[in-house]
Amino acid sequence: MINASNLTKKYGSKSVLNIKNLEIPKGQSFGLVGNNGAGKTTFFSLLLDLIKPSTGQIINKGIQVNNSEDWKPFTASFIDESFLIGYLTPEEYFYFIGELRGQNKADVDSLLSQFEDFFHGEILNQKKYLRDLSKGNQKKAGIVAALIGNPEVIILDEPFANLDPTTQIRLKTIIKNLAETQEVTVLISSHDLMHVTDVCERIVVLDKGEVIKDLATSAATLKELEAHFAGNETVVKETI
Repeated sequence: MINASNLTKKYGSKSVLNIKNLEIPKGQSFGLVGNNGAGKTTFFSLLLDLIKPSTGQIINKGIQVNNSEDWKPFTASFIDESFLIGYLTPEEYFYFIGELRGQNKADVDSLLSQFEDFFHGEILNQKKYLRDLSKGNQKKAGIVAALIGNPEVIILDEPFANLDPTTQIRLKTIIKNLAETQEVTVLISSHDLMHVTDVCERIVVLDKGEVIKDLATSAATLKELEAHFAGNETVVKETI
């Protein structure tokens, strides 16, 4: 589904991303983890053609993303609140995204009705602009907007941040359902190792822009990741 090859991004002499080859098959729930500055957001920005690669390319369903916009109809994302249109109400924003995705109001309303528990009565019919919502509620709106139009690829940057525990649990169910029952390719970056191991079947660790681990998620993955970031990986591996 997605392939990055010989992909680099440099700012002057500083390299912030260097990925030789990374393949993400269709329907995989894929997690990207790393410390601040590891290159996670840079990779997503390249995947969405928000910035240009210094070298290499990303192919999304056979389309080179920085050479064509033909990947956009089947790809959706929510990176941060800058993706929202703050002077719109949530309803206006959802209908706007629906129009871009070829969905009418009835289509959008049908989708929104599936997320009443996720919205928890705080998004719709509140007579508020998106800019006036809390960070957590802005994130809820952005995530659900990314689901409009049945995308085949969904990219979410730090989706669990600023969400209360109940909403985090509901979001994990949503993400699992997308990958397992709808065969949507879901890419998530997160600092929360527990959440990402809960929802992703594969986890890649970036460090200084390079892939240093590529793990199929198992019962031992969380401990391995915690050990890695704690700097005592060898000790923990010996005790597993």
